[in-house]
Amino acid sequence: MIKLYSYYRSSASYRVRIALALKKVEYQYVAIDLSRGDQTQVAYQELSGNGLVPILEVNDVRIAQSLAIIEYLDDMHLSPPLLPNDSTERAVARAIAQSIACDLHPLNNLRVLRYLESTLQHNEAEQQAWYRHWTRTGLEIVENQLQQAKRRNDGPFSLGKLPSLVDCVLIPQIYNARRFKVSLDGLDRILKIDATCRLHPSFEQAVPENCPDYPEKVHR
Repeated sequence: MIKLYSYYRSSASYRVRIALALKKVEYQYVAIDLSRGDQTQVAYQELSGNGLVPILEVNDVRIAQSLAIIEYLDDMHLSPPLLPNDSTERAVARAIAQSIACDLHPLNNLRVLRYLESTLQHNEAEQQAWYRHWTRTGLEIVENQLQQAKRRNDGPFSLGKLPSLVDCVLIPQIYNARRFKVSLDGLDRILKIDATCRLHPSFEQAVPENCPDYPEKVHR
């Protein structure tokens, strides 16, 4: 059985949940509560190697980093493909995904926000201003990339007619942007892709509200 070490609110875990749902891969969900500090426990540090989520465990091998996990799933489960066949288009897909996962997201994850609060003593309003600035700046770059990709592969999803790696990474970031009330005005391509994905059953299956560790489910 494949295990996914995940936290319902983790954007990186959310990406992998979408990919698993698209690939129709069954897995065991292992909740790691980042708000409670589960990731800092010695047992999880030793298991994960990095103290982060997600971790995908397959036959006692543990794979870290959401993009690496998604590409592993794409290699092991060929249908539906999450990367284009053309090598140039694959590079474009990875570039857009990495703009979110490597440039945008790291500035706004839980570790950064906690450091702003606890060490740098920024109040909540200042933290929110940080989050909104860097998220909006990053999404504007992604919007430009998606508009360029549309000229070659027009369709309802990021790279055309089918969901891809880019959609797996984009949708969790939009979910978080709405949660923190980041303005999405003018991001027309992103909003159209988001509306399409929200109607897709695999994306719906992966939303935080459908995770077993979502608070309302835990305390029901």
